[in-house]
Amino acid sequence: MYLSEMQILTAYNDIDRRQWQRLTDESPVATWFQSPEAYDFFASLPALMTPFVFAVGRKGPGGGDEGGVDRLTGVVAGYVTRENNYVKQYFTRRAIIYGGPLLAEDISDEELHELLSAVVRYLSSRAIYIETRNFNDYSRWRPVFERCGFRYQPHLNFHVDTTSVELAQTNIGKHRWKYIRLSMRDGANMVENPTIEQVQEFYDVLVELYRTKVHTPLYPWIFFEKLYSLPSTRYLLVEFDGKIVGGTCCVSLDNKALYEWFVCGNDNYHKGIRPSSVATWFGMKYAAEHGYPRFDLMGAGKPDEPYGVRDFKAEFGGQLVEHGRWLFIPKPLLYYIGKLGVKLLKLYNIK
Repeated sequence: MYLSEMQILTAYNDIDRRQWQRLTDESPVATWFQSPEAYDFFASLPALMTPFVFAVGRKGPGGGDEGGVDRLTGVVAGYVTRENNYVKQYFTRRAIIYGGPLLAEDISDEELHELLSAVVRYLSSRAIYIETRNFNDYSRWRPVFERCGFRYQPHLNFHVDTTSVELAQTNIGKHRWKYIRLSMRDGANMVENPTIEQVQEFYDVLVELYRTKVHTPLYPWIFFEKLYSLPSTRYLLVEFDGKIVGGTCCVSLDNKALYEWFVCGNDNYHKGIRPSSVATWFGMKYAAEHGYPRFDLMGAGKPDEPYGVRDFKAEFGGQLVEHGRWLFIPKPLLYYIGKLGVKLLKLYNIK
Protein backbone atom coordinates (compact mmCIF):
# COMPACT_ATOMS: atom_id res chain seq x y z
CA MET A 1 0.00 0.00 0.00
CA TYR A 2 1.27 3.47 -0.87
CA LEU A 3 1.55 6.03 1.90
CA SER A 4 -0.62 8.38 -0.15
CA GLU A 5 -3.51 5.90 0.25
CA MET A 6 -3.46 6.12 4.04
CA GLN A 7 -3.87 8.88 6.56
CA ILE A 8 -2.68 9.16 10.15
CA LEU A 9 -5.04 10.92 12.55
CA THR A 10 -3.53 12.31 15.74
CA ALA A 11 -6.44 14.30 17.21
CA TYR A 12 -9.62 12.98 18.76
CA ASN A 13 -11.82 15.39 16.79
CA ASP A 14 -10.45 14.07 13.49
CA ILE A 15 -11.58 10.50 14.17
CA ASP A 16 -15.07 9.44 13.09
CA ARG A 17 -16.59 7.69 16.13
CA ARG A 18 -18.85 5.58 13.92
CA GLN A 19 -15.83 4.13 12.15
CA TRP A 20 -14.05 3.69 15.48
CA GLN A 21 -17.01 1.78 16.92
CA ARG A 22 -17.27 -0.30 13.76
CA LEU A 23 -13.61 -1.29 14.09
CA THR A 24 -14.21 -2.17 17.75
CA ASP A 25 -17.06 -4.46 16.70
CA GLU A 26 -15.06 -6.16 13.93
CA SER A 27 -11.42 -6.30 15.05
CA PRO A 28 -10.05 -9.74 15.99
CA VAL A 29 -8.02 -8.11 18.78
CA ALA A 30 -10.71 -5.77 20.12
CA THR A 31 -11.03 -5.03 23.84
CA TRP A 32 -13.27 -2.66 25.75
CA PHE A 33 -10.20 -0.60 26.65
CA GLN A 34 -9.72 0.55 23.04
CA SER A 35 -13.37 1.47 22.52
CA PRO A 36 -14.81 5.00 22.24
CA GLU A 37 -16.57 4.48 25.57
CA ALA A 38 -13.26 3.70 27.30
CA TYR A 39 -11.66 6.82 25.80
CA ASP A 40 -14.55 8.94 27.09
CA PHE A 41 -14.09 7.41 30.53
CA PHE A 42 -10.36 8.19 30.63
CA ALA A 43 -11.07 11.73 29.39
CA SER A 44 -13.53 12.26 32.26
CA LEU A 45 -10.67 11.98 34.79
CA PRO A 46 -8.30 14.85 33.91
CA ALA A 47 -6.87 14.97 37.43
CA LEU A 48 -5.70 11.33 37.13
CA MET A 49 -4.74 10.89 33.47
CA THR A 50 -4.39 12.57 30.10
CA PRO A 51 -6.00 10.52 27.30
CA PHE A 52 -4.67 10.15 23.78
CA VAL A 53 -5.87 8.47 20.61
CA PHE A 54 -4.25 7.88 17.22
CA ALA A 55 -5.73 6.24 14.16
CA VAL A 56 -4.82 5.14 10.67
CA GLY A 57 -7.30 4.88 7.82
CA ARG A 58 -7.61 4.47 4.08
CA LYS A 59 -8.68 7.26 1.81
CA GLY A 60 -11.00 6.49 -1.08
CA PRO A 61 -11.34 8.21 -4.45
CA GLY A 62 -13.56 10.90 -2.97
CA GLY A 63 -11.17 11.72 -0.16
CA GLY A 64 -13.15 10.05 2.59
CA ASP A 65 -15.84 11.27 4.95
CA GLU A 66 -15.49 12.90 8.35
CA GLY A 67 -11.93 12.42 9.53
CA GLY A 68 -10.62 12.29 5.95
CA VAL A 69 -10.75 8.50 5.55
CA ASP A 70 -13.29 5.98 4.29
CA ARG A 71 -12.34 3.29 6.79
CA LEU A 72 -10.22 3.03 9.90
CA THR A 73 -7.81 0.10 10.02
CA GLY A 74 -6.10 0.83 13.33
CA VAL A 75 -6.63 2.78 16.55
CA VAL A 76 -4.29 3.22 19.51
CA ALA A 77 -5.92 4.76 22.60
CA GLY A 78 -4.73 5.14 26.15
CA TYR A 79 -3.61 7.66 28.71
CA VAL A 80 -0.55 9.28 30.21
CA THR A 81 -0.60 8.96 33.99
CA ARG A 82 -0.70 11.96 36.29
CA GLU A 83 0.50 12.16 39.90
CA ASN A 84 -0.18 14.84 42.49
CA ASN A 85 3.42 14.63 43.64
CA TYR A 86 5.54 16.49 41.05
CA VAL A 87 8.73 14.51 41.71
CA LYS A 88 6.89 11.19 41.50
CA GLN A 89 5.14 12.33 38.31
CA TYR A 90 8.44 13.33 36.71
CA PHE A 91 10.04 9.96 37.33
CA THR A 92 7.03 7.68 36.73
CA ARG A 93 4.96 9.29 33.96
CA ARG A 94 4.02 6.57 31.52
CA ALA A 95 1.77 6.08 28.53
CA ILE A 96 -0.45 3.03 28.98
CA ILE A 97 -2.22 1.36 26.06
CA TYR A 98 -4.57 -1.03 27.83
CA GLY A 99 -5.61 -4.10 25.86
CA GLY A 100 -3.20 -3.47 22.98
CA PRO A 101 -3.85 -1.60 19.71
CA LEU A 102 -7.20 -2.00 17.97
CA LEU A 103 -6.38 -3.43 14.54
CA ALA A 104 -8.39 -4.53 11.52
CA GLU A 105 -7.89 -8.06 10.25
CA ASP A 106 -6.45 -6.70 6.99
CA ILE A 107 -4.33 -3.83 8.33
CA SER A 108 -1.13 -3.68 6.28
CA ASP A 109 2.34 -3.66 7.77
CA GLU A 110 2.83 -0.17 6.30
CA GLU A 111 -0.31 1.13 8.01
CA LEU A 112 0.65 -0.33 11.36
CA HIS A 113 4.20 0.97 11.02
CA GLU A 114 2.99 4.51 10.35
CA LEU A 115 0.49 4.31 13.21
CA LEU A 116 3.08 3.12 15.74
CA SER A 117 5.59 5.68 14.48
CA ALA A 118 3.07 8.46 15.13
CA VAL A 119 2.46 7.11 18.63
CA VAL A 120 6.20 7.15 19.35
CA ARG A 121 6.75 10.64 17.90
CA TYR A 122 3.93 12.19 19.91
CA LEU A 123 4.33 10.39 23.23
CA SER A 124 8.14 10.32 23.52
CA SER A 125 8.18 13.86 24.86
CA ARG A 126 5.29 13.21 27.26
CA ALA A 127 6.17 9.90 28.88
CA ILE A 128 9.22 8.06 30.14
CA TYR A 129 7.96 4.87 28.56
CA ILE A 130 5.11 3.62 26.39
CA GLU A 131 3.58 0.24 27.22
CA THR A 132 0.89 -1.84 25.58
CA ARG A 133 -0.77 -4.38 27.88
CA ASN A 134 -2.01 -7.00 25.48
CA PHE A 135 -5.12 -9.09 26.08
CA ASN A 136 -4.93 -10.79 22.68
CA ASP A 137 -2.30 -12.40 20.46
CA TYR A 138 -0.21 -9.85 18.51
CA SER A 139 2.53 -12.24 17.40
CA ARG A 140 1.68 -11.86 13.69
CA TRP A 141 2.61 -8.16 13.95
CA ARG A 142 5.78 -8.64 16.03
CA PRO A 143 8.23 -7.64 13.25
CA VAL A 144 6.42 -4.32 12.78
CA PHE A 145 6.49 -3.50 16.48
CA GLU A 146 10.19 -4.32 16.63
CA ARG A 147 10.98 -2.16 13.61
CA CYS A 148 9.33 0.73 15.45
CA GLY A 149 11.57 0.20 18.48
CA PHE A 150 9.21 -1.71 20.77
CA ARG A 151 10.63 -4.54 22.90
CA TYR A 152 8.55 -7.58 23.72
CA GLN A 153 8.09 -8.31 27.44
CA PRO A 154 6.67 -11.73 28.39
CA HIS A 155 3.54 -11.46 30.53
CA LEU A 156 0.91 -14.05 31.40
CA ASN A 157 -2.86 -14.02 31.64
CA PHE A 158 -5.78 -16.40 32.04
CA HIS A 159 -8.71 -16.62 29.63
CA VAL A 160 -11.67 -18.52 31.07
CA ASP A 161 -14.09 -20.26 28.70
CA THR A 162 -17.57 -19.07 29.68
CA THR A 163 -19.56 -20.40 26.75
CA SER A 164 -21.74 -22.12 29.36
CA VAL A 165 -22.19 -21.99 33.13
CA GLU A 166 -21.68 -25.76 33.36
CA LEU A 167 -18.37 -25.64 31.51
CA ALA A 168 -17.10 -22.74 33.61
CA GLN A 169 -18.02 -24.53 36.83
CA THR A 170 -16.58 -27.88 35.75
CA ASN A 171 -13.17 -26.36 35.01
CA ILE A 172 -12.74 -24.81 38.46
CA GLY A 173 -10.35 -26.70 40.73
CA LYS A 174 -12.04 -29.00 43.24
CA HIS A 175 -10.67 -27.24 46.32
CA ARG A 176 -11.54 -23.78 44.99
CA TRP A 177 -15.06 -24.88 44.08
CA LYS A 178 -15.50 -26.35 47.57
CA TYR A 179 -14.71 -22.91 49.09
CA ILE A 180 -17.17 -21.26 46.72
CA ARG A 181 -19.94 -23.81 47.26
CA LEU A 182 -19.67 -23.72 51.06
CA SER A 183 -19.52 -19.90 51.08
CA MET A 184 -22.76 -19.69 49.10
CA ARG A 185 -24.37 -22.39 51.23
CA ASP A 186 -23.57 -20.39 54.36
CA GLY A 187 -25.08 -17.18 53.03
CA ALA A 188 -22.79 -15.41 50.56
CA ASN A 189 -25.02 -13.84 47.88
CA MET A 190 -24.43 -11.95 44.66
CA VAL A 191 -25.60 -8.36 44.34
CA GLU A 192 -25.94 -7.87 40.58
CA ASN A 193 -27.30 -4.32 40.55
CA PRO A 194 -25.76 -2.64 43.58
CA THR A 195 -26.49 0.85 44.81
CA ILE A 196 -23.73 3.45 44.79
CA GLU A 197 -23.55 3.04 48.57
CA GLN A 198 -22.84 -0.67 48.18
CA VAL A 199 -20.15 0.10 45.62
CA GLN A 200 -18.61 2.42 48.21
CA GLU A 201 -18.50 -0.54 50.63
CA PHE A 202 -16.79 -2.60 47.91
CA TYR A 203 -14.27 0.20 47.41
CA ASP A 204 -13.48 0.24 51.13
CA VAL A 205 -12.62 -3.48 50.97
CA LEU A 206 -10.49 -2.85 47.88
CA VAL A 207 -8.61 -0.01 49.59
CA GLU A 208 -7.75 -2.28 52.49
CA LEU A 209 -6.48 -4.98 50.11
CA TYR A 210 -4.19 -2.54 48.33
CA ARG A 211 -2.99 -1.09 51.63
CA THR A 212 -2.13 -4.39 53.28
CA LYS A 213 -1.19 -6.75 50.44
CA VAL A 214 -0.85 -5.19 47.00
CA HIS A 215 1.21 -2.17 48.11
CA THR A 216 0.63 -0.24 44.90
CA PRO A 217 -1.43 2.94 44.40
CA LEU A 218 -5.16 2.53 43.90
CA TYR A 219 -7.32 4.98 41.98
CA PRO A 220 -9.37 7.33 44.19
CA TRP A 221 -13.09 6.90 44.71
CA ILE A 222 -14.01 9.21 41.81
CA PHE A 223 -12.58 6.62 39.37
CA PHE A 224 -14.95 3.91 40.59
CA GLU A 225 -17.86 6.30 40.96
CA LYS A 226 -17.59 7.30 37.30
CA LEU A 227 -17.23 3.67 36.24
CA TYR A 228 -20.53 2.97 38.00
CA SER A 229 -22.43 5.09 35.48
CA LEU A 230 -21.03 3.39 32.36
CA PRO A 231 -23.31 1.00 30.42
CA SER A 232 -20.46 -1.51 30.06
CA THR A 233 -19.53 -1.67 33.75
CA ARG A 234 -20.67 -4.59 35.88
CA TYR A 235 -20.22 -4.39 39.64
CA LEU A 236 -20.93 -7.89 40.96
CA LEU A 237 -20.69 -7.73 44.72
CA VAL A 238 -20.60 -10.34 47.46
CA GLU A 239 -23.03 -9.73 50.32
CA PHE A 240 -22.98 -11.59 53.59
CA ASP A 241 -25.15 -10.86 56.62
CA GLY A 242 -26.25 -7.54 55.11
CA LYS A 243 -22.72 -6.30 54.47
CA ILE A 244 -20.64 -6.07 51.27
CA VAL A 245 -17.56 -8.20 51.93
CA GLY A 246 -16.08 -8.34 48.44
CA GLY A 247 -16.84 -8.25 44.76
CA THR A 248 -15.55 -7.75 41.27
CA CYS A 249 -15.59 -4.70 39.02
CA CYS A 250 -15.82 -5.76 35.37
CA VAL A 251 -16.13 -4.03 32.02
CA SER A 252 -17.62 -5.73 29.00
CA LEU A 253 -17.28 -5.91 25.24
CA ASP A 254 -20.50 -7.20 23.72
CA ASN A 255 -20.40 -10.80 22.50
CA LYS A 256 -16.65 -11.05 23.16
CA ALA A 257 -15.43 -10.77 26.74
CA LEU A 258 -16.03 -9.68 30.30
CA TYR A 259 -12.89 -8.24 31.91
CA GLU A 260 -12.24 -8.56 35.64
CA TRP A 261 -10.55 -5.21 36.24
CA PHE A 262 -10.65 -5.15 40.06
CA VAL A 263 -11.53 -7.89 42.51
CA CYS A 264 -11.32 -8.19 46.27
CA GLY A 265 -12.74 -9.97 49.28
CA ASN A 266 -12.45 -9.77 53.03
CA ASP A 267 -11.67 -13.43 53.63
CA ASN A 268 -11.19 -12.77 57.36
CA TYR A 269 -14.68 -11.37 57.90
CA HIS A 270 -16.30 -14.71 58.74
CA LYS A 271 -14.87 -18.17 59.10
CA GLY A 272 -15.82 -20.32 56.13
CA ILE A 273 -16.76 -17.44 53.83
CA ARG A 274 -14.31 -16.79 50.98
CA PRO A 275 -15.63 -13.68 49.23
CA SER A 276 -12.51 -13.29 47.06
CA SER A 277 -13.20 -16.67 45.46
CA VAL A 278 -16.94 -16.14 45.31
CA ALA A 279 -16.47 -12.76 43.58
CA THR A 280 -14.56 -14.23 40.64
CA TRP A 281 -17.07 -17.06 40.33
CA PHE A 282 -19.90 -14.54 40.21
CA GLY A 283 -18.07 -12.78 37.37
CA MET A 284 -17.61 -16.03 35.46
CA LYS A 285 -21.22 -17.04 36.00
CA TYR A 286 -22.48 -13.64 34.87
CA ALA A 287 -20.35 -13.85 31.72
CA ALA A 288 -21.74 -17.27 30.84
CA GLU A 289 -25.33 -16.25 31.47
CA HIS A 290 -25.10 -13.05 29.43
CA GLY A 291 -23.40 -14.22 26.26
CA TYR A 292 -19.75 -13.39 26.94
CA PRO A 293 -17.74 -16.39 25.70
CA ARG A 294 -14.60 -15.33 27.56
CA PHE A 295 -13.89 -14.12 31.07
CA ASP A 296 -10.56 -12.30 31.11
CA LEU A 297 -8.68 -12.32 34.41
CA MET A 298 -6.46 -9.43 33.23
CA GLY A 299 -2.98 -10.49 34.18
CA ALA A 300 -0.99 -13.25 35.85
CA GLY A 301 2.49 -11.77 36.13
CA LYS A 302 5.81 -12.54 34.50
CA PRO A 303 6.49 -16.20 33.65
CA ASP A 304 9.93 -16.27 35.30
CA GLU A 305 8.80 -14.83 38.63
CA PRO A 306 6.78 -16.52 41.42
CA TYR A 307 3.40 -14.86 41.76
CA GLY A 308 0.81 -15.89 44.31
CA VAL A 309 -1.99 -14.17 42.42
CA ARG A 310 -1.25 -16.39 39.40
CA ASP A 311 -1.52 -19.49 41.57
CA PHE A 312 -4.89 -18.29 42.85
CA LYS A 313 -6.23 -17.45 39.39
CA ALA A 314 -5.04 -20.80 38.00
CA GLU A 315 -7.61 -22.57 40.17
CA PHE A 316 -10.47 -21.06 38.16
CA GLY A 317 -9.74 -23.28 35.18
CA GLY A 318 -8.72 -20.71 32.60
CA GLN A 319 -6.27 -21.14 29.75
CA LEU A 320 -2.85 -19.73 30.59
CA VAL A 321 -1.77 -17.47 27.73
CA GLU A 322 1.27 -15.31 27.11
CA HIS A 323 0.31 -12.31 25.02
CA GLY A 324 2.92 -10.13 26.66
CA ARG A 325 3.49 -6.41 26.55
CA TRP A 326 5.23 -4.09 24.11
CA LEU A 327 7.58 -1.56 25.66
CA PHE A 328 9.16 1.55 24.13
CA ILE A 329 11.54 3.56 26.32
CA PRO A 330 12.33 7.05 24.97
CA LYS A 331 14.05 8.09 28.23
CA PRO A 332 16.13 5.10 29.45
CA LEU A 333 17.89 6.85 32.35
CA LEU A 334 14.67 8.20 33.86
CA TYR A 335 13.03 4.82 33.24
CA TYR A 336 15.58 2.91 35.31
CA ILE A 337 15.63 5.57 38.04
CA GLY A 338 11.84 5.41 38.14
CA LYS A 339 11.82 1.61 38.37
CA LEU A 340 14.17 1.74 41.35
CA GLY A 341 12.07 4.45 42.98
CA VAL A 342 8.84 2.49 42.55
CA LYS A 343 10.45 -0.58 44.14
CA LEU A 344 11.56 1.48 47.13
CA LEU A 345 8.12 3.09 47.49
CA LYS A 346 6.48 -0.34 47.40
CA LEU A 347 9.04 -1.83 49.80
CA TYR A 348 8.41 0.87 52.40
CA ASN A 349 4.72 1.30 51.51
CA ILE A 350 5.17 5.02 50.79
CA LYS A 351 2.23 6.72 49.05
